[in-house]
Amino acid sequence: MSQTRRSFIKIGSLSLAALGLGPSALTAPAAGAPQELKNLVTGVVPLGPEDFAQRREKARRLLAERGLDALFVGGGTNLVYFTKVGWWLSERVFGVVLSRKREPVWVCPAFEVKRAEELVPAGQEIRTWEEHENPYEVVGGILKDIGAVTGKLGTSPDLRAFEIHGLRRSLPAVEVVDGAAVTEGCRGVKTAKEISYMDLANRITKLAYREGFKGLRAGMTTRDLAGAISAATQKLGSSGGGGPQFGPNTAFPHGSQVQRKLAEGDAVLVDGGCSVEGYRSDVTRTVVFGTPSDKQRRVWDIVRKAQAAALAAARPGATCESVDRAARKVVEDAGFGPGYKFFAHRLGHGIGMEGHEYPYLVKGNTLKLEPGMTFSNEPGIYIYGEFGIRIEDCMVITETGARHLGGLEAESIDRPFGGD
Repeated sequence: MSQTRRSFIKIGSLSLAALGLGPSALTAPAAGAPQELKNLVTGVVPLGPEDFAQRREKARRLLAERGLDALFVGGGTNLVYFTKVGWWLSERVFGVVLSRKREPVWVCPAFEVKRAEELVPAGQEIRTWEEHENPYEVVGGILKDIGAVTGKLGTSPDLRAFEIHGLRRSLPAVEVVDGAAVTEGCRGVKTAKEISYMDLANRITKLAYREGFKGLRAGMTTRDLAGAISAATQKLGSSGGGGPQFGPNTAFPHGSQVQRKLAEGDAVLVDGGCSVEGYRSDVTRTVVFGTPSDKQRRVWDIVRKAQAAALAAARPGATCESVDRAARKVVEDAGFGPGYKFFAHRLGHGIGMEGHEYPYLVKGNTLKLEPGMTFSNEPGIYIYGEFGIRIEDCMVITETGARHLGGLEAESIDRPFGGD
């Protein structure tokens, strides 16, 4: 998954040229200045044909490195990633064969071919199968044409089980194997343009949270706060929002079903995100409505130190598990251990076109970090019956270390978005 140094020489700062935006998009307003919400997505430059061509070229290189002749990708995120084609999932097989020797070849139900022609780039071949025919034999015909009738066919990780079984039953001479090394090898390392989308998405989410927190009031519901954040996200040019929890419910890492209205002294935890050009953000902020207790302040400060330790440990060549361990050690040394007792989950997950994707920052994962990898950095301490604190920012690995995406980093429980 290596990229050249030239490709990532500017990862340390947002590639505004890739977004088509000026510097003001990421500049925090001066203290006391009006902070009117405006659409930050206007002018963003979308991915073009050259971006998808580069992705498929990288897939070809990875196919060769792994000794695979081709990769079959069905409907889903991987199909969109390599081709820009979105297709609904049904029992009818639709997908594309990516190979080392020729341009993409599509497999499509015959009665859907006109619809497919609206989506598939001009010049790419579409092969069809009628309702009584076996679609996997169409895949076999493509493999025969590229000289791989007894070769190795990788399947994308999101290909459904019945399709994998169908390929194996219908093509017994072909070795059907997991193609994750290709899909994850491509998607796990982001380009400067992809990182610019994520930078902006994370910025929007933080600005929307900040706007929502302005309206905290006694007696409000989590739905009230979620609605305010969603509305702010829309004004900023995206869709999405955050899922709030109040008081003791914040000790549930993914929320409690118990409904609670906001009261003085409650911790307020919000976790959510949005997307820009299909690339996701994932942000958590925890504040206190009213005056934080000494314990709330202490726990918040420990979690922030754990996040900072993880950011410092995240650099090219470090293992995924070592970054998790850096954060966990801070929490344990402060008395909130061992292991997952209070810091109940892994440090983070990969993020990109999906909110959670390969790879993961967790004990046992010895994968080494590379420039362009993107992760959530989200340590937390959860004390059931009292409160939970989590601080989450997404980060990108750079040539020399790592940085958080979207700015507005938390400084204290009273300054959850820095010096704004």
